[in-house]
Amino acid sequence: MVDFEWYRSFCIIYKYNSVSEAAKVRMMTQPAMSQHLASLEAEVGEALFIRTPRKMIPTERGKQLYSQLAPLIESLEEATMNFKTASLPTLTFIKIGTAHEFYTEKILPQLHQSNSSVISSFGTADQLLELLKEDKLDLIVTSKKIPAPGIEYQKVMDEEFVIVAPAAYELPVTDSLEHTEHWLSAQHWISYGLDLPIIRRIWREHFKKRPQIRPVHVIPNLHMILKAIGDGAGLSVIPTYLLENSGDKRTKVIFGELKVNNELFFAYKLKDKQLPQIHEMMTIIRENG
Repeated sequence: MVDFEWYRSFCIIYKYNSVSEAAKVRMMTQPAMSQHLASLEAEVGEALFIRTPRKMIPTERGKQLYSQLAPLIESLEEATMNFKTASLPTLTFIKIGTAHEFYTEKILPQLHQSNSSVISSFGTADQLLELLKEDKLDLIVTSKKIPAPGIEYQKVMDEEFVIVAPAAYELPVTDSLEHTEHWLSAQHWISYGLDLPIIRRIWREHFKKRPQIRPVHVIPNLHMILKAIGDGAGLSVIPTYLLENSGDKRTKVIFGELKVNNELFFAYKLKDKQLPQIHEMMTIIRENG
C-alpha cells in the first residue's frame, strides 16, 4: 500500500532534482528520503528518475506521475492548512520584509486592506533572505533571486530606473553615446551604496563598460536621494514609481533612453506556501504594483 508521504517526497525530489536538497526541505535524513523514493518505485514497478552524479533526471513515467500528483498534493496541503487556521484566533499575523522605499510606496497605502496584523521589517536583499531562512519573516520582496533550500520565488513586477537630475540642469546637445557617457561621468553622483547599485547597470547595459565614478554622497534611502537631487546635490538613478508619486517639480528625468529594468520577487518558505495571509498579502501587492 502506498504511503502518502512517499508521494510528497517524490514531488519534492522532482522539484529540486536532488534527494539531498529534498531531504533538507522536508527536514528528513537523506537515507529516509531515498527509502521513500525506493518504496514508491517498487510500488510503481519502474524507475521514476535516472540517477546522475549531479542531479536526478525524471523518466517519462516520473514526469507522468508528477503531473498527476502535484495538483492533488497542493490541494490536500491547502485543505490541511485551512483546517489548522480555522481553529486559530481571528487575528492572524504576517511578518513581511522589503526595502524601505518599496514598502512606503507600494504597501503602506494598501495596508488597510490586510485582514492580518502586519509586522514589518526593512533591509537589503541579503539581510531579508537571512531573516526569512531563520523564520523571522514569512514573506519578503527582494530584487535578488538567490537559490536556497526550501525557499520559493515568484515574480512581482519590473521596476524601471531612470537618470534624474535637478530641474535646472543644462544638458549637452549631442547625439553621441560616447559624449553622453563622458558628460555623465564628469557630473556629481549620489549613490545608494559605494558599489554604485543600479548605476553600474546603466553603464553596463548602455555604455558596455564599468562606470568611472566616485559618488560625492552615499545615501541608502531613495526618498532622501530624490530630495537631495531636488536640492541640487547631483544626479542619481531613481525608480519611476517613486517619481510618479513624489510630485517634486525640482527634478527631471534626463536621457530617458538610458533606462534599465530591475525584477522584483516574492520569496517565502515552501512549507508556508499555503498560508492564507501570505496569499492575501501577495495579492494586495500585485494588484497595486
